[in-house]
Amino acid sequence: MRVVLLSCLLLLSACQTQKPLPPPAPLAPEGREHAELGRIVELASGRTISPQQLLERLARAERVLVGEQHDNPDHHALQLWLLRELARQRPQGSVLMEMLNPDQQPKVDQAQMAAREGRSPGDPFDALAWQPGWDWSLYGPLVLHQLRQPYPLLAANLDRAEIMQIYRQRPTLQGERSSAADVQARLLEDIRESHCGLLPDSQLPAMLAVQQQRDRRMAEVLLAAPQPALLLAGAFHVRKDLGVPLHLADLGAPAGSTILILAEVGRSVDASMADYVWFTAAQPAQDHCAKLRP
Repeated sequence: MRVVLLSCLLLLSACQTQKPLPPPAPLAPEGREHAELGRIVELASGRTISPQQLLERLARAERVLVGEQHDNPDHHALQLWLLRELARQRPQGSVLMEMLNPDQQPKVDQAQMAAREGRSPGDPFDALAWQPGWDWSLYGPLVLHQLRQPYPLLAANLDRAEIMQIYRQRPTLQGERSSAADVQARLLEDIRESHCGLLPDSQLPAMLAVQQQRDRRMAEVLLAAPQPALLLAGAFHVRKDLGVPLHLADLGAPAGSTILILAEVGRSVDASMADYVWFTAAQPAQDHCAKLRP
């Protein structure tokens, strides 16, 4: 019996200490020659660390928050790499996605059960009620990988009905960090800019409420999820100074969250926003506001 136990421990140790596969090559077309491309920075010290060092540090965290740019294929490829390699470092408790709403959770659970049993879940748009606003060509490989895993894939967003209710009657946000005046002012400015300055001021408070209630939901699901938990969301949602980490603190979460932002080369990310940044190739710049201006 001791020999068998020792063999199992040795095998487990070997699996956990083996070197990770190299990260995927860049997919996005721009920034390939940039000096920062592929650099991973520990923001508190400014030091460059290796992918192996990043994995070791993320593996120690109870909650990992990974921020993405939704349309960048490199970010989705790196997320898939991270999930695969982290699972070789230690067991994963759960993965949460901004791209899934609570009313999709029963379908996700059914598709995951089918995938685990070796059955095809069918067309993912039907099987998951996948929302067309999230490009399946980018998210599909990651989601299909997650469906096959032994740990749950969890929705971390709000349902449309919940969003409409917030528009009708804004809830009072509890917590001094997330409700701080400077936090809300900065979020309002981002909402104004991201909508090209075309929204009437009367709509801004409701949109701020939706943004912060999304962050609050992500924090609540993170705290309730099996640990260690990993959240995939837009970079703005995971920021330490504006997003989910503030809500975790307001909810009394114990220490144990680590924030990684995936950022295109040339973007500015500092220690007030995240613990680590990984610089990737970039998508072509687009003037989204040009389509909206008269």
